[in-house]
Amino acid sequence: MTTIGLTLPQLGTVVSASLVRDFVQQADEMGFDSLWVQDHFLYSLDQSGDYGGSAASQPDVYRSVWAPTEMLAAVATWTERLQLGSSILVGGNHWPAQLANRLATIDRISNGRLSVVGLSVGWSEEEHRAVGVDPRTRGKRMDEFVPALRACWGDDPVEYHGTFFDIGPAIMQPKPTRIPRFMSGMYSKAGLARTARDFDLWNPGSIPISNVVALLDDINSVRPAGKAPVGAIYRLAQQSTAGKRMSVEEMTTRVAECVAADLDGVIVETNFCSEITTSAAWLDVLSKLEPLVDAAKG
Repeated sequence: MTTIGLTLPQLGTVVSASLVRDFVQQADEMGFDSLWVQDHFLYSLDQSGDYGGSAASQPDVYRSVWAPTEMLAAVATWTERLQLGSSILVGGNHWPAQLANRLATIDRISNGRLSVVGLSVGWSEEEHRAVGVDPRTRGKRMDEFVPALRACWGDDPVEYHGTFFDIGPAIMQPKPTRIPRFMSGMYSKAGLARTARDFDLWNPGSIPISNVVALLDDINSVRPAGKAPVGAIYRLAQQSTAGKRMSVEEMTTRVAECVAADLDGVIVETNFCSEITTSAAWLDVLSKLEPLVDAAKG
């Protein structure tokens, strides 16, 4: 079964607690399955390199971004059914022991609804430096991040010793009610190798579904023996960061393609829609997405 979820209102000055609460309750009534957050915390005025590897600067909406784990904790108290996940947390913005505690707390607050933890290496050199992480180490750091996070959720006493993280032996409580699935947001050759080795899911977006299926085959061809195949949750933007627009009809077709390919899920992204200038506009955009729910449910 292919699930259908939504990114939360998280970017831009329109976001407010009352908007997010209204949004998640409307999403619940419409039949969506899950809610998702992303992860940035500063808008550099002197950016090194390209945004996401492809643009000279970030979209202006990134000038204000609400924090991901705090948002998940809030919506956990405003919903009872919807699953929760991250698409995507940047490894360099976090430390596995602290993140393990935050995520386990969210899972407990939500009565076990934290289903997916998405992680990637990130692109912003300025964010990495702001938290004391050398951006040149972000790939090697990610090699240890998931194993360290898994160790924190193992039986006490927990222990992990690596180049970047030195944890325990220690007691770490609470544990999540179940270990969430780990989802990779990486695309590079090295990142896809990490995906095959350490993750349960992959989080592609924008590319044709036939390409997703082909790349999943490549990932699983080097998957360690004995591990279940890596699945995919597709990220579908109504308007891309570059301004490219998809109609609701086009998005519905893409969801149907994901269902036909037996992908694990779809995440619908609307944070970049240019018509969102008020809270009412946010909810209006959401109200028009019901055909996507119907397509996912078959």
